[in-house]
Amino acid sequence: MKLKVCGITRREDLAALADLGVDYAGFIFYNKSPRFAGNKLDGRTVREFGDRIGKVGVFVNAEPAQVLQTVKDYGLDMVQLHGGESIAVCQQLRLQVPVVKVFHVGDSADAYLNAAPYLPVSDYFLFDTASKDYGGTGRQFDWSLLDAYSFDKPFFLSGGIGPDDAEAVQRWRHPLLFALDVNSRFETSPGVKDMDRVAQFLQTIKK
Repeated sequence: MKLKVCGITRREDLAALADLGVDYAGFIFYNKSPRFAGNKLDGRTVREFGDRIGKVGVFVNAEPAQVLQTVKDYGLDMVQLHGGESIAVCQQLRLQVPVVKVFHVGDSADAYLNAAPYLPVSDYFLFDTASKDYGGTGRQFDWSLLDAYSFDKPFFLSGGIGPDDAEAVQRWRHPLLFALDVNSRFETSPGVKDMDRVAQFLQTIKK
C-alpha cells in the first residue's frame, strides 16, 4: 500500500518525506486553502526532488491551461482534480499527465457510482468525505460503503485518516485500494507536518 501526504508547504517537510520513502507528496494549488502551496513553494524547489518522491498537484475547477502550466513549472507527476471537472477536461489533461479524480462519499452505499462515467478518463479515483466545501474535513466516512466497489480502477482513500488508523486500514484492506491520502491529522498547524507521526504511520502500513 502506498502513502500520499498532502498539503505540503515547506521544503523541509518535502525533504523529510522523500527521506522517509513516502510515495507521494501533495501540493494544493487552490488559493482558498490554508495549505495553498503556490505562494510558499516555488517550482524550482519542488522540481529539484526529481524522482525521489511522486509529486501530485491538487486543483479545484482550474482552467486546463493553468493546470498544465503548473505541472510544467513544478515538475508534477500527477494531478488530483477535486472539483466538478468535466469528463472532457479530465480527458484533455490526461493526454499530458496522469489524472486522479476525486469523488465524495456521504451516507449512500452506492455513492461511488458517480465515478463510473470517469472510468475512461482517469488513472485513479480518490474517495473523500462529503462536504459542502472543497478540501479536507478532517472527518472519516464509513469505509464499508466502498465494500461493493468493483470498478477496474484503483483508488486513493482519504478523509480524516489519522496516526491511529493504520491498523484499521490494514484490517479493511480493499483489494483495489492503491494508496492512503493523509493530511490534517498529521499536522502541528496547517501545512506543517509532524514527521514523527508520519514515520510511525508509514512503518505500520508498510508491514
